[in-house]
Amino acid sequence: MRILLADDAALLREGIAGLLAAAGHEVVAQVADADALRAEVTRLAQVGAPPDVVVTDVRMPPTGTDDGLRAAVDLRAAHPGLPVVVLSAYVAGPYLRDLLGSATTSDGGGGAVGYLLKERVGRVDDFLRSLDVVAAGGVVIDPEVLATLMGAARPATPVGAGAPASGGDAERVRRLTEREREVLALMAEGLSNTQVAERLVLSDGAVAKHVANILAKLDLPPGEDTRRVRAVLTWLRATA
Repeated sequence: MRILLADDAALLREGIAGLLAAAGHEVVAQVADADALRAEVTRLAQVGAPPDVVVTDVRMPPTGTDDGLRAAVDLRAAHPGLPVVVLSAYVAGPYLRDLLGSATTSDGGGGAVGYLLKERVGRVDDFLRSLDVVAAGGVVIDPEVLATLMGAARPATPVGAGAPASGGDAERVRRLTEREREVLALMAEGLSNTQVAERLVLSDGAVAKHVANILAKLDLPPGEDTRRVRAVLTWLRATA
């Protein structure tokens, strides 16, 4: 995998580059500010060699605020589908909402984004798995961020089977049972059905049934390859 790193903290940037190289990935460039990030992705795209994943800090020069995130959103607008993993020291809802906005296409699909707390990098296997999921077009949100969102959200009251369908994300999410929302939250961490089953101590068949119910309740018809990603995005948009 070809990865572009953006972080103004040289020690952290070099540390991530080292663990990526040890895992067999190629770091094609390292930059220390948002302007350089935009310029380097543009340069690589122009020569026909865009990175497989961009990993960027939220806070970088020139202003030291959310420049890295703004650059990531801009780059995804200029290069639709560009996989981006944003690293943050904070559980910040507005940052996540902006990133999710860049992950949503006009047909409701999208993906290829990750939002991880910096401490997640120290859990090397989890971090590398997250990069794989995002590079493949998936969505990965840090478990601590998800826990904060779930804690802040009002309890969702499931809609009865006879209730009329609604086009709003929040209304569709209200149809889910507590267990289904729990499964969907683990899907948002980038976990497969087998990994969800292991985490919840359920059978693979039980998880598959929950996932099928989630997709049906969120009005995601069979035959769409991106249904899992769209389900995660629907849930996150309703809670972030």
